[in-house]
Amino acid sequence: MMKTIAVTTLGCKVNQFESEALMADLEEKGYCLVPFGSGADITVVNTCTVTHRADFDSRQMVRKALRNNPDSLIIVTGCYSQVAPEGFVQMEGVKYLLGNREKFQIPDLLPLMEKGELPSVQVSDIRNEKTFTETPVHTFHRHTRAFLKIQDGCNGRCSYCIVPRARGPSRSLPPERVIGHLRILKERDFKEVVLTGIHVGSYGWDLQPPFSLETLLHQIEVEDTPHRIRLSSIEPLDFAPGLISLLSQSTKVCPHLHIPIQSGDDEILRRMNRDYDRFLLRDLIDELHRSLPEVSIGADVIIGFPGETEERFENTYTLIESLPLSYLHVFPFSKRKGTPAAQLDQQTGGREIRQRAKRMRELGRQKRLFFYSRFLHQALSVLVEDRREKGTGRWRGLSRNYIPVHLSDGNDLNLANQEQRVVVTELNDQGVIGKVEEGLHG
Repeated sequence: MMKTIAVTTLGCKVNQFESEALMADLEEKGYCLVPFGSGADITVVNTCTVTHRADFDSRQMVRKALRNNPDSLIIVTGCYSQVAPEGFVQMEGVKYLLGNREKFQIPDLLPLMEKGELPSVQVSDIRNEKTFTETPVHTFHRHTRAFLKIQDGCNGRCSYCIVPRARGPSRSLPPERVIGHLRILKERDFKEVVLTGIHVGSYGWDLQPPFSLETLLHQIEVEDTPHRIRLSSIEPLDFAPGLISLLSQSTKVCPHLHIPIQSGDDEILRRMNRDYDRFLLRDLIDELHRSLPEVSIGADVIIGFPGETEERFENTYTLIESLPLSYLHVFPFSKRKGTPAAQLDQQTGGREIRQRAKRMRELGRQKRLFFYSRFLHQALSVLVEDRREKGTGRWRGLSRNYIPVHLSDGNDLNLANQEQRVVVTELNDQGVIGKVEEGLHG
């Protein structure tokens, strides 16, 4: 009988992409993919370790796999197993631990794993890795949008971040391979592709000769590629003038940017090893907003970093309040073993962190609703997803500038994977409600 296998994923879009690539390879080798928790013969948990909370969630997911399916062959991989495999060694029932480099060997190693003929821990040192591991994937389970990993690793040394230890140095997929994958994805009828990586703005620095994200996007613009290209997170210092100019003129790159600003206080930024100040952030975001008037700009913010006094928090709050941001991802700081920030003095108390995070999240909610309100009674270009909203049965989709849109009409039509012009008629906390413009149902 065909062996069944379940793959579950925690963490970022890069991890999600790698799980999709893993599942595609497993299917090609004859395994039958089944939902997590459904009694699979083999279970793979692709973990995250970016925060203590991510570690906790990863451990909980492994325990859930063991509890729900004790007879399954449990394989733990990803960033947590790369950085701290000892976190799972004592967990009874976990058969194999694989690092990020070994993750892609799982389909080939499974026959030996099933026989118990491999060491239980296979985690090599990824910090000296020089080669980008290409993981072709041209089908995405339950996704209308496709993802393409164009970069991996990070050369940064932010004091709070464990990612360089988990992912190694920055490495890039050659531009001709990027274009090749995008062409195939267009042939497979994907209307939108998200270009993802650990430090996407450093794309091409490691190539010979060096390349740049700006040059890659220019090639994508003129080649036969999907007409909606979305960028994942871009660091503040990676926005060269040429990149901003290209974004403002592009017909393919969606007007949506996510920027990890992390703090708006100069002393906290210094302690984080972030090589910019609040004035650069203010000028950058204002320039982006002027160049792309409809752009959605999201930001990551860390709350309660060591040394964050009430005054320094207010510096961050007032800066963010003044900026034309569209949404916030708020991360309460917690000590991450193995990072310099865990050893810094002036650690912030948990009560203060929770209160400040709550206040910042409320500011993010207000900014999100204000951004949505700008488009009331206007038309948005919406890519309709292939799944309807639970409960209402409405079609839902995503605008080019990252607004979730729920359609109030067209429920009797098949609009999946179609781009529609939708007029916004109502707003709510989850997005907007809109009506398809007449004549565009086709």
